[in-house]
Amino acid sequence: VADAYICSGARGVGKTTTARILAKALNCVQGPTTQPCNVCDACREITAGNSLDVLEIDAASNRGIDQVRELREMVRYAPASSRHKVVILDEAHMLTTEASNALLKTLEEPPDKVIFVMATTEPEKLVDTIRSRAQHFHFRALSFTEIIQALEAIAKQEKVIAETSALAVIARAADGSLRDGLSLLEQALAYCGDRVTETQVREILG
Repeated sequence: VADAYICSGARGVGKTTTARILAKALNCVQGPTTQPCNVCDACREITAGNSLDVLEIDAASNRGIDQVRELREMVRYAPASSRHKVVILDEAHMLTTEASNALLKTLEEPPDKVIFVMATTEPEKLVDTIRSRAQHFHFRALSFTEIIQALEAIAKQEKVIAETSALAVIARAADGSLRDGLSLLEQALAYCGDRVTETQVREILG
């Protein structure tokens, strides 16, 4: 496992979700494992977003050097109850130059048991020295079929009847972003109730 990762790609393709799954894989009671159980305390806390050892930081609104200094102070301490501390920096390209340099110092001498995951839609804006110290994974947009399959699975779980043609309209509008697809499905459910038709979805989308 590397000390730092960059997950890049368009919005809504699973960058932050993947970072959370990595945190579960490392901290699951049955782990480290490629199949986190999702039922132990560590997994449930990460799902709920209240794990003391998985820090999610929005770099767009915490982009200054003071916030990164605070972060550096926090990661110096051992994990509270997990094997690893995982720091997820969303929109990492928004960090100021000073903040990036401060983060670089931490990446050069990473504290034990701390893993950084930087999620970004614009990896080329990250400082070269940070990019060279991280493993970079580029996420492609999801295909039309993949989005339909995900929407069908969710509709089934939620016990909703959704016409395949209605889901096809949503998938096309989502344009490769599963998150956009899920938002549109949610709108459709609010509008249509538990039966989603193509006609109604087209009405919602104008």
